[in-house]
Amino acid sequence: MTALVPHPVLSVFLLGLWLLLNQSLSPGHVLLGGVIAVAGGLAISTLEMPRTRVRKPFAIVRLAFVVLLDIVRSNIAVTRIILAPTPPAKSGFVTIPLELRDHYALATLACIITSTPGTVWVSFDSAKGLLLIHVLDLIDETTWVQLIKTRYERALMEIFE
Repeated sequence: MTALVPHPVLSVFLLGLWLLLNQSLSPGHVLLGGVIAVAGGLAISTLEMPRTRVRKPFAIVRLAFVVLLDIVRSNIAVTRIILAPTPPAKSGFVTIPLELRDHYALATLACIITSTPGTVWVSFDSAKGLLLIHVLDLIDETTWVQLIKTRYERALMEIFE
């Protein structure tokens, strides 16, 4: 059974999603959704993703609240920048040295930075551990380095490393 359905949670999710999108529980949709669910699970198993271990699950909840608060604050700040009658804010690039090495932690950090309005993940040099981000309202580079390292990197290292 494990060989046919290597990722049962994903397969159940795909089947449920298929049925929700089609808004039908007819035998044909259940059968086709089942085929898609099994095929999706088999396709993911060929990727051979490395396993990870979450060390502190409660830290995920804390980080989620911090990120949600930062996204709301950034939305307000970007709205003020756009609607302000004064000249636009100074934007620029910031290089941040990271200690993070876990692939999942880096992917999570990329999602956090990119989903926060006014910031974009540009590149990451894995050999040197340098992250390059673009900031819409760059006032002080040191503040941005400290913000990323203390608010996000520390929490991600607590969760993944």
